[in-house]
Amino acid sequence: MPRTPLVVDSPLEYLAILDENGVVDSALEPNLSQELLLKLHRFMVLGRRLDERMLQLQRQGRLGTFAPIKGQEASQLGAVAALEPRDWMVPSFRETAAQLWRGTPMESILLYFGGFDEGGRIPDGQKDLPVSIPVASQLLHAVGLAWAAKYRKCDEVAMTFFGDGATSEGDFHEALNFASVYQTPTVFVCQNNQWAISIPRSKQTRSRTLAQKALAYEMPGLQVDGNDVLAVYTAAAEAVQRARSGSGPTFIECVTYRMAMHTTADDPTRYRTEAEVAEWARKDPIIRFEKYLVAKGLIDSQGMEAVASEADAAIQQAVQRYEALTKTLVDPLQMFEHHFEQLPAHLLEQQDELRRFLEAEREEARHA
Repeated sequence: MPRTPLVVDSPLEYLAILDENGVVDSALEPNLSQELLLKLHRFMVLGRRLDERMLQLQRQGRLGTFAPIKGQEASQLGAVAALEPRDWMVPSFRETAAQLWRGTPMESILLYFGGFDEGGRIPDGQKDLPVSIPVASQLLHAVGLAWAAKYRKCDEVAMTFFGDGATSEGDFHEALNFASVYQTPTVFVCQNNQWAISIPRSKQTRSRTLAQKALAYEMPGLQVDGNDVLAVYTAAAEAVQRARSGSGPTFIECVTYRMAMHTTADDPTRYRTEAEVAEWARKDPIIRFEKYLVAKGLIDSQGMEAVASEADAAIQQAVQRYEALTKTLVDPLQMFEHHFEQLPAHLLEQQDELRRFLEAEREEARHA
């Protein structure tokens, strides 16, 4: 029998609204309120400045390893701003700005990356899941939440974030397949920051885009300028509405860039060039958005300075609360509890060594 061509209707689009100079395409500009635009700006600045402060704290030994978000603020906030409080937000490990938008206290974020499990507690009534370190595992959790919402006939949506490296994991494909088969109200937001630690996107996949991976699952896929907060918001709002109306999941690829290191345990100078970073720095999402806001008459240089000052003051207060909490939350000796019925000899030795060290510290503090 002759081979018969199969016709697969699979359109794929790229969306950008603000160019690199903050000039808007008026035909695509979303009708957002002044309040929402300024709130997006405040949280972009807050996310960036908290990120920079956390890096200082980590280098000073006052915070543990964490994943910086510099350069990805628009991808996170443009997406999460489309959710309602009744919806679910399921992060990976690099959604600090999205967590702040959803109501997670800054000191909780600091506590978590300071090594305190208490920092992972989600505030009462906030429909978020905790940070997920294993790559792509949270996608399955998001689909499960969305399936539960559909089963219960409530109009909740689950939005999950992940990086380009996650699309190389089996969990990614299982999640998209299940979501499409059962038409769950899930929004998949891929922050394609070009690098999975030291592996460039070109060595992860032969696909020309990541968004096209959705087409294999008969799912709408869209590629967006991830440094354009208006484009990300527009795409996310459409996806959320589609999910809420019962029309199933959407995959959004936000093309962005990680301007800092993968985590604070990483040295990006070993695998990428300064010229590459400088090229993406010219596409900075905050600078671009501020130019747009200035052109609309919504803010000026003094207003931007005030936003930055308010962010710095809030961050400093959060740091003080965090460091106060670290002194009261936990006894370090608790690390030896609840693992063994009887501690093995080497752990008993370490426990005794730590106890003597803590007692000596307390004694020194009393005489200081």
